[in-house]
Amino acid sequence: MSADALVALLVFAFVSSITPGPSNFMLLASGANFGFRRTLPQLFGIAAGFGALLLAVGLGLGALLAAAPALHLVLKLAAAAWLLSLAWRLGSSRSMGREGAVAKPLTFREAASFQWINPKAWIAAGSAMAVYASAEAPFVSALLVAAVFALAILPSLAAWAGFGVALRDWLSEPARLRWFNVVMGLLLAATLVPMLW
Repeated sequence: MSADALVALLVFAFVSSITPGPSNFMLLASGANFGFRRTLPQLFGIAAGFGALLLAVGLGLGALLAAAPALHLVLKLAAAAWLLSLAWRLGSSRSMGREGAVAKPLTFREAASFQWINPKAWIAAGSAMAVYASAEAPFVSALLVAAVFALAILPSLAAWAGFGVALRDWLSEPARLRWFNVVMGLLLAATLVPMLW
């Protein structure tokens, strides 16, 4: 990959990861509810899960889904069900998570797994591989795109979690936190609209 293509990939990775989407809304809410340190496993899970998704798409999973509409439908329904359950979990949270509290942020595994049904992740993965992967060296270029993307998105993900942390003092009032969580849950559910339309 040329230096120009690498810079373009880094810019694409940053822009696509800084824009609002399900994972970013969850990081914002987790930062606000649990703090930055407790949100780190979720943040790294998103980066790892998305990197793995990118690699799989680059190695042919996207083509398989395009060739099997029934499998694509199953993926959409699973995504919708999981997104709605996460939206409910978030929207019904009523207190900031403290050490030992019942409420807890997503784990590394949950956040990584979620990328496989995250509609925004699939769109970004398909676009990145279509534009930046090379047909001459599919495995190496897919691996390079996945690695660059997984590393390049970390600052964007950290920014969303950091925005949530910055809101913690303001959200220490229970009514504000309740409404914040409801709004975050609704925004997370609303990310389904483009996928299901």
